[in-house]
Amino acid sequence: MIIFRKTNRMRVLYLLLVSIVMGMVLGTLSCKLMPRKDSKEKQTVMTTGSKRTPEWAHSTNIYEVNVRQYTPEGTFNAFAAALPRLKEMGVQTLWFMPVTPIAKEKSKGTLGSYYACSDYTAINPEFGTLADFQHLVQQAHAMGFKVIIDWVANHTGWGHEWTKTHPDYYLHDSDGSFHAASGMDDIIELNYKNPGLRKAMIDAMKFWVQNTDIDGFRCDLASWVEVDFWQEARPQLDALKPLFWLGEFDELENPEYGKVFDASYSWKWMHQTEDFFKQHQPLAGLFELLKQYSSIGDSSMRAWFTSNHDENSWNGTEYEKYGDLAKPLAVFSCTWNGVPLLYSGQEIPLKDKRLKFFDKDPIPWPAGNAAGKEGLALTDFYKTLLTLHAGNPALRGGDPAVTTYKLTTSADDRILAYLRKNGASEVLVVLNFSDAKGLQFDINDAHLTGSFKNVFTGAANDFTSSKHFNMEPYGFLVYEKR
Repeated sequence: MIIFRKTNRMRVLYLLLVSIVMGMVLGTLSCKLMPRKDSKEKQTVMTTGSKRTPEWAHSTNIYEVNVRQYTPEGTFNAFAAALPRLKEMGVQTLWFMPVTPIAKEKSKGTLGSYYACSDYTAINPEFGTLADFQHLVQQAHAMGFKVIIDWVANHTGWGHEWTKTHPDYYLHDSDGSFHAASGMDDIIELNYKNPGLRKAMIDAMKFWVQNTDIDGFRCDLASWVEVDFWQEARPQLDALKPLFWLGEFDELENPEYGKVFDASYSWKWMHQTEDFFKQHQPLAGLFELLKQYSSIGDSSMRAWFTSNHDENSWNGTEYEKYGDLAKPLAVFSCTWNGVPLLYSGQEIPLKDKRLKFFDKDPIPWPAGNAAGKEGLALTDFYKTLLTLHAGNPALRGGDPAVTTYKLTTSADDRILAYLRKNGASEVLVVLNFSDAKGLQFDINDAHLTGSFKNVFTGAANDFTSSKHFNMEPYGFLVYEKR
């Protein structure tokens, strides 16, 4: 199956005809991708309509930092010691969960939720001071990291200062009381029909760009906020510096938000892969879902992940959800079209450790040291994948110069194989999504040819003549064209 661009109709018709004749096409997947402005000169910003996506975002990865649980101290200064290790592992963008103070009224547990803000322009004293965060961002930038922060625009905690100074900024129930968010009684929802609230929220976001020099926002429950607010906010924020915008929504369900945000969550993929593993569903269903995501095109990107703070705490670790399929899915997240997203501690890995959400519960780093390298079983695994994603043009996310081919195999009911190509750069990924032992199969696709190198072992493979594979249960292979 070919995922192709609509920029050359004759080429599309030719490829489709050839594929049908050879009997290799399972279906046709068409992506409407935006043409590059200038293929000869590297752009620092790729523009789509009013959206300006920073160039670095197309090859970045995102590592979610849970400051509270990252170290026994739970501070910015303590976390800074892990920066060299994360840099060596290939991490490029650090996403900090909310750094603002937590409302005490109706708070949960002993420390409360990060997502129940009491002041949008202050630092949670649990983590340190504003100066500490400013210094951490400076350190990160000096080492080549980008930094984004979690922004919770939909709601605040009950004790937010606005409840006293601007109660009109909030939604109210029929009895006049503040409106609690659905299923979350420690937070109350804001009223985006109020122009004053909109201006105050945008000003608060500007505060962090102007005073800490962050590089973007991960917007919590982005689709719970009216899309026209984000349309109003983004140009004003981007006028300060080109920012990266990651929204917590699935673009299949909220397509209008994809016109504002650079990247969004792949919630449907996350849920369906879990159902696939636990309910033994057919692999064809997963590929049908990938067709839907790919049909969105390259004017926005998807973030692919196997864990995050919500999933880990409430629904289980990636190993509880996916078992031995967790690693192939991690390989997929780092090699399919989009942005890889990792959560704190996945490099250990946290096989059966769910981190508490409202209480102190430090990540169990081997030897108790988040900065150390010993005992982190998946460090090299992620380093290989993150480095490949960052350095190989064929793995750029949201770039119409990249074409992805779903390769036909003799075991399509168990194997997901695809080739990503950008000019002379190619990456081949072969994933066994089954527990079949000693699975032997062939890739029957003319798109795969030439000499490649296994990125994990360094072994050379020439696929010009032989495309035969033998894989173990839930095995994975990644090759880079030589």
